[in-house]
Amino acid sequence: MTSLKINGRLFTLDADPKMPLLWALRDLMGLTGTKYGCGAGLCGACTVHVDGEPMRACLTSIQSLEGKSVTTIEGLADDKLKDSWRRHKVPQCGFCQAGQLMSAAALVSKHPRPSDSQIDEAMAGNLCRCGTYTRIRAAIKDYQGKQEAKS
Repeated sequence: MTSLKINGRLFTLDADPKMPLLWALRDLMGLTGTKYGCGAGLCGACTVHVDGEPMRACLTSIQSLEGKSVTTIEGLADDKLKDSWRRHKVPQCGFCQAGQLMSAAALVSKHPRPSDSQIDEAMAGNLCRCGTYTRIRAAIKDYQGKQEAKS
């Protein structure tokens, strides 16, 4: 039995402790927002937060998460970032967007006003076959503007 804290709720799973988090989320818990992309941690489609840090769910075993807090796209509470994403029409096919949003959320939580190089570094591990990178950057900058207007 493995206990996991996902999006603030505690779950107990009867599964192989080596099972990747991605399959536990999708197949055992019905949280299908986290996507399977490459299965090798290279594309970022499966990005979740573990204790606030972006991690690849396809490479993270459920046993390694005991006592840690996992946030998936379903639990991402930052509506202003999602609004910026929509306003800049970032999603095209949409497949990579959950992972993109999770990486962006981790970035802005650490750097509310990220530089271009910080954006490039934070988002470098998330691939988009539609090529929406300029829209992603614009959405992050838009979010930054909302944060500055708020203060």
